[in-house]
Amino acid sequence: MTRRVFSIRPEPGLRATITAGVTHGIPIIGHPLSRAEKRGWTLPDLAPIDGLLIGSGNAIRLAGDKIEALQKLPVLAVGQATATTAAKAGFTIESVGSGGLQNLLDQIDDEPRHLLRLAGEDHVPLIEPPGIQLTERFVYRMQMRPMPDQFATMLGSECIVLLHSAKAAEHFANECDRMGVPRRHITLAALGPRIIEPVGGGWRAVHAATKAEDSALLAMVRNLCH
Repeated sequence: MTRRVFSIRPEPGLRATITAGVTHGIPIIGHPLSRAEKRGWTLPDLAPIDGLLIGSGNAIRLAGDKIEALQKLPVLAVGQATATTAAKAGFTIESVGSGGLQNLLDQIDDEPRHLLRLAGEDHVPLIEPPGIQLTERFVYRMQMRPMPDQFATMLGSECIVLLHSAKAAEHFANECDRMGVPRRHITLAALGPRIIEPVGGGWRAVHAATKAEDSALLAMVRNLCH
């Protein structure tokens, strides 16, 4: 291992990434620059809805007491970590995707479905396949945090920073500029290509995982480190 690796994602995802890093032989240093918080939302008419589309465990954890009214609906989860969170909350898991929510939607059998999507304010727009109707509710928001002086100093030498969302990536780039952190020392490693669109140039290198999964991201980082 020749470079320090940092993750800026919020808890509890940060802890999951650090733990996964250990299995890949990558010591990851956590410096979260955001946190998830609840926001007000209203339940839609549930009569026509036959499933929940969940792209983050935060949608389950931060939905509040309204989540109880949804527990008879099966969950279509973006990945295994999200499915595990939903199952622990008492939901039945219908399917677990890989490669993002759009890919999960596109793989639904050709039958009419009306899904309730629980998401954050900062979310990826989805295209409804034929026969699929989406109702969306935004149940949480990400609160950005300023970069601490100590973290800014640590970024002054060659390192890798893991990026798990486009909003976090943009915030990180802006904070580097605000704190006078030179981009030339920093390699960005993102969970997918869309995430690095807002970061601009001047970085040592920018890489995106081929699949939107921590395992793919960390495998890529392991290769970058050696």
